[in-house]
Amino acid sequence: MKIRDAAEKTDLTEKTIRYYEDIGLVVPCRRSNGYRDFSEQDVHKLNFLSRARKLGFSVDDCRQLLSLYSDRKRASKDVKRIAEAHLHEIEVKINELSKMQETLQFLVTNCKGNDRPDCPIINDLAGKL
Repeated sequence: MKIRDAAEKTDLTEKTIRYYEDIGLVVPCRRSNGYRDFSEQDVHKLNFLSRARKLGFSVDDCRQLLSLYSDRKRASKDVKRIAEAHLHEIEVKINELSKMQETLQFLVTNCKGNDRPDCPIINDLAGKL
């Protein structure tokens, strides 16, 4: 099938599919006219990648997960190790975002928002608080 059809079946853009091809995550056959010819297996891999990326896995993680997916002798502990590392990264980001939210909430609450120039938000950004 053509890239347009693969894009429709996977909810990925053609540009994203080309990128995945460029970095070797999918390797569709080429027709004699040079057009890509995506198989159902390629579409399945693209759906796999789409789901993994929506969960926030990096391209390198996706490459490892695809490799493990294709390896019928894989150990689930290898898959779990990748997922646990990613989960930890998410937890760290959530913690950082929570701290950012607390700081910004404090600054917004303490800014009078009037016509005067005094502003704790500006002072904090300038390192003057």
